[in-house]
Amino acid sequence: MVKIEHDEGESYSRSLREKVFYHIQNDILNGVYQPGDSLTEKKLCDELGVSRTPVREAIRQLELVELVRSIPNKGVIVTGISAKDIEEIYVIRMMIEGLASRWAAENITPEEAQELKEALELEEFYTIKNDTEHLLRLDSRFHDILFKASKSKPLIHILSTFHHHIQRARNASFGSPGRAKKVLEEHKAIYEAVIAGDADRAEKMTKEHVKNASIMYKRVFKE
Repeated sequence: MVKIEHDEGESYSRSLREKVFYHIQNDILNGVYQPGDSLTEKKLCDELGVSRTPVREAIRQLELVELVRSIPNKGVIVTGISAKDIEEIYVIRMMIEGLASRWAAENITPEEAQELKEALELEEFYTIKNDTEHLLRLDSRFHDILFKASKSKPLIHILSTFHHHIQRARNASFGSPGRAKKVLEEHKAIYEAVIAGDADRAEKMTKEHVKNASIMYKRVFKE
């Protein structure tokens, strides 16, 4: 049984709602709940150790992001992320993630450049060790730093959401033979372009990186 821990204080109510929402959302995105599964308030309350109010509010939020749907006489049904959704997310990422790297090349601070370098060095270390768990976290960190360096709040929000929604697909493709080494090479090319302030190359390398990730996902999905 998983219990949601919460902090006391003024932000208690909001904090608890957010924790319940993100917990259920992660379970949906990671396949704990499959499309077609039914979500019941009582069961979620018992599992998470919370009252009905934060669960009810979390379900409303999940409806807004179209991860669940309320069906009359059936209750709340998980819709999740389909293969078509994932393919479309990769296409959209290909179009706008390059823009984030372009703006990062133009706006990155020395501190962010150092963060990017450190993330890349750790990624190289864990690539040699073939540690997929650490590599997945470092992959997210590398992209998060790039998004932050773009200095664009809309891009940061959109791309962070996309990365989270295709987390399961990323996990699957990352585990494919040779992919981790290829990702490291692609990240190095993006880093070098961004640090050099070469916006055109940073955008080009990032689009190529996302395209390769999409190809790998499709290959893994077919298998």
